[in-house]
Order: sequence, then C-alpha cells, then structure tokens
Amino acid sequence: MYTLLLAIIYLIFISLGLPDSLLGSAWPVMRMEFNMPISSAGIISMIISGGTIFSSLMSERLTKKFKTQYVTIVSVFLTAIALLGFSFSTHFYMLCLWAIPYGLGAGAIDSAINNYVALYYNSRHMSWLHCFWGVGTIFSPYIMSLALTYSTWNNGYRIVSIIQFVIVAILFLTLPLWKKVKHNRHIVHQTEEVLGLKNAIKIKGVIYIFIGFFAYCAAEGTAMLWASSYLYGTRNISEQIAAAFGSLFFIGITAGRFISGLIADKLGDHNMIRLGAFISIIGIIFMFLPLSIDLFALLGLIIFGIGCAPIYPSIIHSTPNNFGEKNSQAIIGMQMASAYVGTTFMPPLFGVIANKIGLNFMPVFLFIFVFLMIVMIEITYKTVKNK
Repeated sequence: MYTLLLAIIYLIFISLGLPDSLLGSAWPVMRMEFNMPISSAGIISMIISGGTIFSSLMSERLTKKFKTQYVTIVSVFLTAIALLGFSFSTHFYMLCLWAIPYGLGAGAIDSAINNYVALYYNSRHMSWLHCFWGVGTIFSPYIMSLALTYSTWNNGYRIVSIIQFVIVAILFLTLPLWKKVKHNRHIVHQTEEVLGLKNAIKIKGVIYIFIGFFAYCAAEGTAMLWASSYLYGTRNISEQIAAAFGSLFFIGITAGRFISGLIADKLGDHNMIRLGAFISIIGIIFMFLPLSIDLFALLGLIIFGIGCAPIYPSIIHSTPNNFGEKNSQAIIGMQMASAYVGTTFMPPLFGVIANKIGLNFMPVFLFIFVFLMIVMIEITYKTVKNK
C-alpha cells in the first residue's frame, strides 16, 4: 500500500508539470493567431499565478477541512477543465478567463502535496518527486511541437487536457489508499488553528525564505515562459524547433533532480541549494556568451535547468525542520504564494523589457534573481541556526 501511494504521488507530480510548459512552447504561434504582442503571454501567466497565489494562501484552511487527497483530486480536475477551455478559445480574453481555474487548481495541489511529502518522506524522495514534475514539463512541449507540426496548438492543449482527466480518474479510484497507508515517522500533530500570514512572519527567518523563494521562482518562471521565444528571437531558430528546444531547460531540471535524489540525503538541503545556485550561474554565463554558435545557448539552458533542479525541492523539504512541523503546512502555502508572486510579475516584466531592449537581456535578468535568492537563503539559514 505504501509503495502504491508513493506511485500515485509521483503521478500527481507529473500532472503538476504537464501544463506548466505549454504556454511558453506554443506562444510564438498563438500570439500571431490572436494578433497579440509577444509580451501579452505575461498577462495570461499573471492571471494563472494570481489564482495560484490565492489558493496557496488558502491551502492551510482547505487541507485541514477537506484533507490532502480531496484537495488534490479537485485541483487536478480544475486544471483539466481549464486546459480544455484553452483548446477551444478563439479570442485572447477567453484564454484569460480559463486561466483563472487553471491557477486556482495549481496552487492548492502544489501546497498540499509538497507539505505531505516534506513531512512523511526524506529529501531523496522530494527530489525524485519533483523530477517527475519535470517529466511532465518535458512531455508537454513535445506534444505541442507535434501538434504545431501536424495540426494546431489547440490540439496540443486538448491532448494534455485528456491526460489530466485520466489522472483525475486514477486519483478518484485510489482515494481509499490515503486512509489505509500508515506512516512510521512520528509527526507533531498540527493544530486546528490557522497560523495566518501575520503570525507566520513573526517566526525568525520566515520573511527571508519568502523573499528567496520569490527570487528563485522569478528566475525559473522567466526561463520557463521565455525559453522558446529567446531561442526563436535571438538564434533565428524556426518556431517548431524553438518549441521543442524550449524543453531543454526542463530536460536539465528533470535530469538534475534525478541526480539530486542520489546525493540529497548525504549533502543536506542547504548544501544542495548552494550547489544548485553555483551550477545555474554557470548556465547563465553560457547563455550570455556573445557567440554565433547556437550550441552554447542550448547548453546554457540545460545547465541552468540542472542548477535549478535541487533548489525548489530542498527549500520545501527543509521547511518542517527550519520552522516546525506544526507550522509547515501554513508556511509552505505562504512560500508557494511568495513564489508565485515571482512568477506572476517577473516574467511579464521581462516581456516588457524584451519589447524595449530585446530578448538578449534574459541571461542578465536571470542572474539578478539567482543572486538575490542566494543572499536570502544564506540569511535564512544563519537566522534559523542562531534562534
């Protein structure tokens, strides 16, 4: 039963990743159909992230009232419906409307499942589970690339929506597993009281981890949304090939998380974050090199993805240890919200900058936020250690 539940959680992480890379890979074509500027992808991304911020902040209340498994199944269903709505959209405003349930579904499941794994599984499993999120993000750009080659972007969204509905059915059929599985690890019972943002920020170190997570997800979200457009706009690669090559970042992050799982328990969460930050900067340098050879830019995306790989799962996994198991659901939900503030505002901001000075600025933009993340994480760990 324990192994089967773990397999179901892996499947949930795939479902989390499937929609995340669709918009970035399809936008170069979608924007021409809707007659919109390149930066308008940021509007859709902003609405999705806005819904995610709201549902992340509500995750503590939702999981305490309805339990993790029920929040999960409803959330995946919402994303499946939203993706289907995307596929039938004929005007830009329709995409914006369907982005609302898309975001609401993503935030609640992300917070609930991440806290469940942080409490009951070790760092190795957290890395490998997030590796399966990467599996989802790798598959969907290739699905979209095939759809663009043989039909339209609409069918790309439709196929991913069908996959999500299948996952919903599997989750529904396996609901009894959550009650039957008993974990050996003793967990401090979480109180029925809601911690709330006001009380959370009084805990030493919390405000710094919020800023650090914001900075990391600003960089990751920018690479996720603009990788295909960056390659298409700076390397003169065709739209179809750029859509496929845009998945290089996701290949890097997925492979990196598999490797991270092999060493995470030995190095610890803090050292994994440091290692990831160092590797991501190397990837940024490769992208920044003013060379006409496309290989360096492509390698840079892969290396940046590998560097990003351990950061997200390590920050999440360290939360119960840093701030207490009884506070973990509330703080992880707020971390998700701060992260999505980064993905809400920073990729659109880069879109505005790209319209003014060009897509070549992307490596510099990424470096600014990676550096901010490093500073905030180091302050967090120093504060937690001394409290």
